[in-house]
Amino acid sequence: MTSVLLIDDHPIVLQGCRHLLEDAGVSDLMEAQTALAGYRLFRRKRPDVVIVDLALNGSGLAGLALVRRLRAQAARMPILVFSMHADPVIASRALEAGATGYLLKDTSPDDLLEAFEKVRRGQPYISHDLALEVALLGTRGRSGVMADLTPRELQALALLAEGKAYGQIADELGVSYKTVANTCSQLKAKLGATNLAELIHRAIQYVAGAPVGRMKN
Repeated sequence: MTSVLLIDDHPIVLQGCRHLLEDAGVSDLMEAQTALAGYRLFRRKRPDVVIVDLALNGSGLAGLALVRRLRAQAARMPILVFSMHADPVIASRALEAGATGYLLKDTSPDDLLEAFEKVRRGQPYISHDLALEVALLGTRGRSGVMADLTPRELQALALLAEGKAYGQIADELGVSYKTVANTCSQLKAKLGATNLAELIHRAIQYVAGAPVGRMKN
């Protein structure tokens, strides 16, 4: 059974998340409306997953500091940031602070459940449009192999990081399966990945904000 800590200062948001997760079978749910209360509850209960808002109690991006504190206490714990900010810079900062996933508050219930399931399994999550913006943001002023990727290659890389299969990527981008396969072959060559598993690993590193270089033999 998965235990979940929800940290948000909006009662309606808490209620909505609670209902969605309960309908999905999560029964052990805890709530906090401030960063301090959330941190204390986390220390006492050690939940399996934390869902946290970035803008707590009107204090800008106070949730970022909380994410860092949680990550310092639990290196492997899944943390899903739930935010109204569709800014790739803010999303990138949240991922760098230690968030496993970044989800916008205007998302659909299905997207929330998908994000929760992926983060619960330790997989990164970010909507593909925002992931592409984060990816493009990461290439600005960056030298090396990542700066040489084409927009289509960046799109494919972002979707691979979401766990999308070739057929799903083809549907997302409106291209053929063969085009996606060729694009991923080019990505393998550019990133030094010898197989699809290595390429997905590099894609996850990239979207999460980690340095990406060529694979070592």
